[in-house]
Amino acid sequence: MKVLKFGGSSVATPERIQSVIEIVKPYLSGEVAVVFSAFGGVTDTLIQISSAALEGNLEYKTKLAELEKRHLTAVRELVNVQKQSGILAQVKFMMNELEDVLHGVYLVKERTVRTLDYIMSFGERISAYIISEAFKNQGHAAEFLDARKVIRTDTNFGHAKVDFEVTNKLILDYFKHHPDVQIITGFIGTSESGETTTLGRSGSDYTAAIFAGALRASDLEIWTDVDGMMTADPRKVKKAFTVPEMSYEEAMELSHFGAKVIFPSTMQPAMVNQIPIWIKNTFNPTFRGTVIHAHSSNGKMIKGISSMNGVSLLSLQGSGLLGVVGASMRLFATLARENVNVILISQASSEHSICFAIDHKDAAKAKAAIEKEFQYEIRSEEIDEVPVEKDLSIVAVVGDGMKHSPGTSGRMFSGLGKNGVNVVAIAQGSSERNISAVIPQVDVSKALNALHEAFFLSDRKLLNVFLVGTGLIGNSLIEMVEDQFTKLAKENLLEVNIVAIANSKKMLFDEDGLDLKTCLEKMKASGEPMQMRSFFERMTALNLPNSIFVDCTSSTDVTAFYEDILSANISIVTPNKKANSSSMESYKTLKETAFKRGVKFLYETNVGAGLPVINTLNDLLLSGDKVLRIEAVLSGTLNFIFSSFEEGRNFSDVVHEAKAKGYTEPDPRDDLNGMDVARKILILSRETGLQMELDDIKVENLVPEPCRGEMSIDEFFKCLEKYNQDFEALRKKAADQRQKLRYMAVLDGGKVKIQLGSVDEKHPFYSLSGSDNIILMTTERYHDRPMVIRGPGAGAAVTAAGVFADIIRIGHYAK
Repeated sequence: MKVLKFGGSSVATPERIQSVIEIVKPYLSGEVAVVFSAFGGVTDTLIQISSAALEGNLEYKTKLAELEKRHLTAVRELVNVQKQSGILAQVKFMMNELEDVLHGVYLVKERTVRTLDYIMSFGERISAYIISEAFKNQGHAAEFLDARKVIRTDTNFGHAKVDFEVTNKLILDYFKHHPDVQIITGFIGTSESGETTTLGRSGSDYTAAIFAGALRASDLEIWTDVDGMMTADPRKVKKAFTVPEMSYEEAMELSHFGAKVIFPSTMQPAMVNQIPIWIKNTFNPTFRGTVIHAHSSNGKMIKGISSMNGVSLLSLQGSGLLGVVGASMRLFATLARENVNVILISQASSEHSICFAIDHKDAAKAKAAIEKEFQYEIRSEEIDEVPVEKDLSIVAVVGDGMKHSPGTSGRMFSGLGKNGVNVVAIAQGSSERNISAVIPQVDVSKALNALHEAFFLSDRKLLNVFLVGTGLIGNSLIEMVEDQFTKLAKENLLEVNIVAIANSKKMLFDEDGLDLKTCLEKMKASGEPMQMRSFFERMTALNLPNSIFVDCTSSTDVTAFYEDILSANISIVTPNKKANSSSMESYKTLKETAFKRGVKFLYETNVGAGLPVINTLNDLLLSGDKVLRIEAVLSGTLNFIFSSFEEGRNFSDVVHEAKAKGYTEPDPRDDLNGMDVARKILILSRETGLQMELDDIKVENLVPEPCRGEMSIDEFFKCLEKYNQDFEALRKKAADQRQKLRYMAVLDGGKVKIQLGSVDEKHPFYSLSGSDNIILMTTERYHDRPMVIRGPGAGAAVTAAGVFADIIRIGHYAK
């Protein structure tokens, strides 16, 4: 014997009912019983109609007529014309009976729970009757069974308790005399006195389990609209997948904390009789689904992650609890008298406090009742007034495999911590099957994704990137991410999901990830107006795990938000030097904020574009080395200019060529004034531990003083031409000594000097060409032969590559 159950979404339309009949057909060759819910949405509609009648709103009649039309239409579409008349008459008869009850509610302005149960019963009674006739219409030996004939309950209307001894006997007796396929109403039963009752939430599933238990069925199949029990709620965790099998206990734990596929009451009759429960999808009938049975052994430590929203946390605390026997009894007895269900309990070994989670709707009632019970202790200040923390949720990881497996809780809380999810309370039972944490409700989605990644995708990491600045560097970065996406996912198990992009005018967001081929055009065509405040608020509101903010601008308007971004537990990657070269106080604040929040602030490309300068320097310092001296050519632009400045060429022409090749800033004076180099050497100086401000650095400005005022670029070049002879004299003097001009920054003895100097052929800077940078680090370990780092120090591609490398580095940290 197999018992099948189909929910409301499975029978919402005549087309779906026809699909269900096709699913059931292969079972008809054996023993089978099928339980049906009301048509999709009908139970809610019946409650709404009865509420309207209760309020004296005649609109209930219109809605009732629509409901009747829906059911009559189903008959006409599922049953041949010549067989319809008797069925239509029976449906109309039941609808008339329902109308009479609703009219009574309308007249007396009263709707007891007993009456509401009777009203709701019509949904299942009519749907199961119509579906039984649809089976018969196709030549199948089917019989309609109103479950009220065999399921006996008490009179706790709305959530009636089943008398299994009587019910099981009635079911067995009935099936002995009715061999045809039984089409059974879910959700309803009847009391000893013949009153209609309902079995509470997920009552149709429970009905199916009751029949399966009584008939000692080989299998119980719950057909719904999902592919089985999922590792997490797929509406919140897009990478959730079906769990092939789990134990009864695992399923009960998950259902308690919000997994809506199956409810604990459904499992009880199946557990007692060791009947496997299958969760299958009406809309994907060939998919295996999930089987819930006594022993689950698919090797997974964790089977699922679930959550429960709308939770409040209350605490009973104070010195008066220490060593006092009976305080807990008084607390929970008080809550029981007020019918307050306790979801989670946590108590520290100090006995100073007991905290517990309850439904937020009960918080005020619970607080008042507890403070009344402990009024004398509160008055004598032995116990504090009861605090209530609102807007909380519970997340739970569940799995039999965590028993005796060290590291489960470490992985859980590491995943939450790295994503800035604050844990308010923790609970774990001695069964080691469930670890629950109370967290802010606003962080639920991020927490579920972070935990799902930690337990189910631990070898794979998804990074959510928010990019501001889509100029040369930003554009190159987007191209790299697109080109390397497949390789990264396959070889490095990293997925880089660009969620948002923005330039100075527009921004574009897509939580699921932008199409990197079209996102720039789409932003220009349909992006929203860009304001950094709006971008920041949208980014933090999404609250995605493993979020990384990438700043490819040179704007101080963007860097002004760095502290807030880090405080929101979002890592930062940036080639923008403005933040780290601003005040020392600001530099320290950003570093401290990143450390305190457990996120990364990476800026390798601040110095040397894609060259590994800052990471190398930090590795030396971390390993105990000490920096004695740094010499560097840090401007690719100025190195190109002085490498190209040869005999026979005017200095102004070389600068003009550099601008034409895109090496300089729009105004070449921003390179020639040396401030870009000053910012870079300032950052390196600070990385070594020096407390230094930009004003502490002596910078030689290569822009002749008369050329520094307000003027156009063309006017600047005309002005610069007047000083060609001065620069030629410097070049010739160096050449006569077999030396070359280089614009160098030197850190020595805690002081920094930046100037144009000359080097001979023995110096590492002599052979420097093009736009290369070079950094010499003299340390205690690298004393006689300084460490040399050399390579392209400018260009969108190499800078974007450095930014990309920092993003990947964060991905490996997040693991």
